[in-house]
Amino acid sequence: MKTNKFGYCGYNCGICPARSKNKETRRKMVEVWKKVFGHQMYTEENMPIAEPCPGCKAPGPCADTVCKARPCAKSKGLESCVDCDEFPCKKVAGLLATAEGMFIFTLPKKNIQLSEEEFNLGMRQFDSMPGILKMLIDKGKAPKWIKTNYEWGFKKK
Repeated sequence: MKTNKFGYCGYNCGICPARSKNKETRRKMVEVWKKVFGHQMYTEENMPIAEPCPGCKAPGPCADTVCKARPCAKSKGLESCVDCDEFPCKKVAGLLATAEGMFIFTLPKKNIQLSEEEFNLGMRQFDSMPGILKMLIDKGKAPKWIKTNYEWGFKKK
């Protein structure tokens, strides 16, 4: 899978297991989302996991059927949420994250134990900050020092 494909919100679709050709991988991702986030709306029955998710910028259904950022960006004809005058807003706030941040702020509070496989299946794709920073840089909406000192959001050594 490509690692540089980002959704409207900056979510890293390129590494999301919902895009896997393996249905069992997609099913496991749904189980982790239910375990970690308690999402009842993400089930095998109501989430289009029979086929790989084409990504939120593709026509048709995508894995996250309750996303508020996708329909908003599409209705406004935006390439990404960073193009919106209201960015960041409540619709995208929950997706502006790093996998490590999601881990730190979600799992200990709920006393959830995840295996490395579960973490990679259910949380790694939330590394949206590098994508958001890249989009902001590309649009000229970030200060020059961001591009000089950071590469995809991770501080250069």
